[in-house]
Amino acid sequence: MASRTELFSGVEGVRPGYEFDVEGLEQFMKAHIDGFVGPISVNQFKGGQSNPTYRIDTGDASFTLRRKPPGKLLPTAHAVDREYKVISALQDTGVPVPKSYALCEDDAVIGTPFYIMEFVEGRVLWEPQLPGMASGERSDIYDAMNSVIARLHGVDVEAVGLSEFGRPGSFVARQIRRWSRQYLESGEEPIEELNRLCEWLPENLPDRDETTVVHGDYRIDNMIFYSHEARVVAVLDWELSTLGDPVGDFAYHVMQWRLPPHIFHGLRGVDLESLGIPSEEDYVSAYCERTGRDEIPHWDFYMAYCMFRLSAILHGILVRVRQGTAASAHGTEMGELARPIAELAWQQVEMIEGRGHEV
Repeated sequence: MASRTELFSGVEGVRPGYEFDVEGLEQFMKAHIDGFVGPISVNQFKGGQSNPTYRIDTGDASFTLRRKPPGKLLPTAHAVDREYKVISALQDTGVPVPKSYALCEDDAVIGTPFYIMEFVEGRVLWEPQLPGMASGERSDIYDAMNSVIARLHGVDVEAVGLSEFGRPGSFVARQIRRWSRQYLESGEEPIEELNRLCEWLPENLPDRDETTVVHGDYRIDNMIFYSHEARVVAVLDWELSTLGDPVGDFAYHVMQWRLPPHIFHGLRGVDLESLGIPSEEDYVSAYCERTGRDEIPHWDFYMAYCMFRLSAILHGILVRVRQGTAASAHGTEMGELARPIAELAWQQVEMIEGRGHEV
């Protein structure tokens, strides 16, 4: 079986159904990007499930284009305008993001709204166990990821012009409502554990409230690392970013430690010490030290919530596959993970209530 690196790395020709007016794009770039000189060639990145992403090459420069997919879409999904806003706001904060060039919200140009950003050279690491690396390099890569998310959660929201980027407070409650509604309204592929979680989570919310910029999908394969050292040069895929609870954002990232290897190459049950990858406890402690926390209360609730959220997202991918609007050829495989992750989420609930076994 091919590895995730083999499946998702690099580009390919534009997939059927995702073509667009290349001449229209070229005219837009000429009007909005200083120094741009065509003609252009277009290829599509293999990775990505939500917003189709393309590499745009000229004779002496390369760019990346992210667009809304064609077809019938959920009202609040595929928000390329929000992606563009947040990466533009974070340009000078120390959070590594690609340079932003231009946003187009006019469907007439290439068929759907899109934005253009810098093409960033480097490594995308698709497999969390980091095969083929030395123990020390793995440790450094995980430390770099930890440092960047801590830095993101320390950004001064008002200073970067993002005070209106989301509603402060009650973020987790609103997220539970949002993903429950999106799942329930789809009317397709019902999952018993998701139904239970839609009821249990809002009744067991922690009594805490904190607001920062959050990424929403912070994981190892949503960033680019420098080619020759363990340094993050760009965090990608900001579609789910907003103002929200940093603990929920961090827990979503750390969820990797509680997923088994056959689900998104999770780290549960892996000999982390021999690999040089920190334990969940050590990784959480490093984040707490960087963000000035003594501990993170209600950690297991956040794990159940994050698994629920991931399951609901994957359920949405499965629905889009059925409707023919999924952006990746691997959408079916991804979407079918919604059920086992919902089952894991419910096992977290059973642990919290003392009825289950450690998962």
